[in-house]
Amino acid sequence: MKPLVFAALSVLFLTGCATPGAEPTATDDPLTGKITVLAAASLTDSLDEVADAFEARHPNVDVVISYGGSSALAQQVVEGSPVDVFFSANESTMTTVTEAGLTVEPSIVVTNVLEIAVPAGNPAGITDLTDFANPDFVIALCDPAVPCGSAAAKLLDLVGVVASVDTLEEDVRAALTKVALGEVDAALVYRTDVLAAGDDVDGIVVPEADSIVNRYPISLIVDAPNPDAAQAFIDYVKSEDGIDVFTTAGFGTP
Repeated sequence: MKPLVFAALSVLFLTGCATPGAEPTATDDPLTGKITVLAAASLTDSLDEVADAFEARHPNVDVVISYGGSSALAQQVVEGSPVDVFFSANESTMTTVTEAGLTVEPSIVVTNVLEIAVPAGNPAGITDLTDFANPDFVIALCDPAVPCGSAAAKLLDLVGVVASVDTLEEDVRAALTKVALGEVDAALVYRTDVLAAGDDVDGIVVPEADSIVNRYPISLIVDAPNPDAAQAFIDYVKSEDGIDVFTTAGFGTP
């Protein structure tokens, strides 16, 4: 009997010495199930990293993220898609969902600004936004209906440039891909996208872009299928650990 008594006491001792605030294990974590997130394309790399870290802390939770242009994603929410979280690239697209009565206290998480992206080595010799008016260059912009396109229109108007646009893309990652593949000479994308592309593209800073700032709000959706886990995910996105991922990727903070 003594070995059994000793074993029981050992279990009690180890339980009593558990570290306060330790991460929940798969057996005692109350969060389970799937979280469906719709998020702006420009968040892809950073939000994937944040989601992986969240899932490591909550092994019974599966974060499923669909990326795209914020305006199209907002329409999906309004049309009744079963969504837990919406993370937009600007406030106006979040307003579309809010005015439909479908958001729960949206809050701004990060900010972003535009930058010129050119193929590695800048073979066309693009120097600044005035080159966007030259029909000899092949130029890509985001569609004005999505946040990066709306911001690009404001920026071009600010500097007095009427762009000679060859292609309008559905989201910022589509525009970035055109640059990386050398299919266009330049595009206006977010600073974070230039950084994410690494050696595939070069960036040209536009000083005036600092006055056209996109603010990214996140919100729990009314009638979310998994509200507890979704709110925990939002809280982690907004935590110090989450924000560190975004700022490392080049995002600003509000």
